[in-house]
Amino acid sequence: MAELPTLEARIETFALRQRFAISRGSKTETIVVTAELRDGDCVGRGECGPNIRYGETPESVAAAIAAMAADIAAGLDRDGLQHAMPPGAARNAIDCALWDLEAKRTGRPVWTLAELAAPAPVETAFTLSVDTPTAMADAARANAARPLLKLKLTGGGDLERVQAVREGAPDARLIVDANEAWTPDDFTRLATELGRLGVELIEQPLPAGDDAVLAVLDHPVAICADESCHDRASVAGLVDRYDMVNIKLDKAGGLTEALATAAAARAADLEVMVGCMVGTSLAMAPALLVAQGAAYVDLDGPLLLAKDREPSLEVEGSRISPPTAGLWG
Repeated sequence: MAELPTLEARIETFALRQRFAISRGSKTETIVVTAELRDGDCVGRGECGPNIRYGETPESVAAAIAAMAADIAAGLDRDGLQHAMPPGAARNAIDCALWDLEAKRTGRPVWTLAELAAPAPVETAFTLSVDTPTAMADAARANAARPLLKLKLTGGGDLERVQAVREGAPDARLIVDANEAWTPDDFTRLATELGRLGVELIEQPLPAGDDAVLAVLDHPVAICADESCHDRASVAGLVDRYDMVNIKLDKAGGLTEALATAAAARAADLEVMVGCMVGTSLAMAPALLVAQGAAYVDLDGPLLLAKDREPSLEVEGSRISPPTAGLWG
């Protein structure tokens, strides 16, 4: 009798190089959940980052993955998975594991299975967590050679933070992310000034669900939806409010839906950014396929870790190469 494929979930913790802070809080480690799908000698893996913003915990995500074991053993495939689970971290881990397993079974890389062009290296933004202007200026100086810096902001004092970073890294391109922390008045007050400082993009300035006003406000700097964009179903409602969408596999629920979301965004004349939760190279590997041709790439999760998993992606400065088969895909 043929052996049935098995699915397991594992919670893993990775220390960060230093404290990482956004408007909603800070952390010194990141907790990820890895799905491992085994079929004989072939093993497919996928990593996800549970996000409390969406009601996820490592334990709830691991349980949701484990609950799909019987369906996977019964032959559930990627298409069926899209209907069997809602978008989110758990589905992402399983979807990416299914892609990886098929690549291992067939000896063909995922990009060929998905009928994509061969992936090329991409240049990622490097994120500076929110802090005092002085601390952010120090971080900017330490990373001034990186071509693109992403600044986490939080509302009060943000103009001073960006001014300090600009002084610390005068040649770097800048994008900023408020993580829903601004009000419409903050946006009106800050956007033009940030544009004068060379900021190219403002990510999710207002809370998701309270962002309709963006449709009637001027956009002196391009605005990108993050928390307001999850999967392809989100895209239509964003067209008048945003100029770009940030696609993350953990929000979309896997590579399958992330690719569809990118196609939907481009069809709606929205630019594409590809982002991540803080995770290891295993989480970034499938996202690199979505990142091909993106206007902005923010896949710096492994750069924020004290130690990445092995094998890992090859990173030179801010330039990330596609994964080897030993890592994923």
